[in-house]
Amino acid sequence: MKMGFSLYAIAVLLSCASIAYAADPTPLQDFCIALPDNKFDVFVNGKFCKDPNLVVGEDFLFQGLNIPGNTSNQLGVAVTAVNVNQLPGLNTLGVSLARLDYAPYGLNPPHTHPRATEALLLLEGELYVGFVTSNPADPNQRNKLFTKYLKAGDVFVFPQGLIHFQINVGKTNAVAFAGFGSQNPGVITIANAVFGSDLKINPDVLAKAFQVEKNIIDYLQAQFWPNSN
Repeated sequence: MKMGFSLYAIAVLLSCASIAYAADPTPLQDFCIALPDNKFDVFVNGKFCKDPNLVVGEDFLFQGLNIPGNTSNQLGVAVTAVNVNQLPGLNTLGVSLARLDYAPYGLNPPHTHPRATEALLLLEGELYVGFVTSNPADPNQRNKLFTKYLKAGDVFVFPQGLIHFQINVGKTNAVAFAGFGSQNPGVITIANAVFGSDLKINPDVLAKAFQVEKNIIDYLQAQFWPNSN
């Protein structure tokens, strides 16, 4: 991967995210460097601000996106997130990003970002990606699937809140960068939320929802559901 192209790609993703509608509120000052939550007895919708007189250049810096993530896991994928929790300078700015590494046939499983649209740029490899629409107004219609095969240089957009996925369909590693229209887009991995929640959802609820026998739900809830991002 050429570093110049990678830096240009990240700049493009953040530019797209910054001009898109975002769920985050508009900032009322130049910057608001986030402080760790554990310094306070209360929580706010976002982060408390560091004293502007104490702000330094390092507050706006994250290093390491040139380093591949470890894909030696069940899913064969690694997500290196750079949101407000990793880069305090993103607080109130309405953007964040991530690096995604995929082993051959690695999967970023169906998930949603409840607070942000995602723009994914593939730098290396080949991915099969897609998203599913929300429930249609007409009960006789089905949720619609939109998919594409991506090659290096392709960009695909996943609308805010919709279930989406990526899988490496090539025989070599794949690398992508994603830009988000929120400082903290959030992630809900569908299988984890449904079958791996704490406390567990009543199996009778899931058996009826999925129209399967309860023993199938018991088996699925007994599995380990790793989070990929």
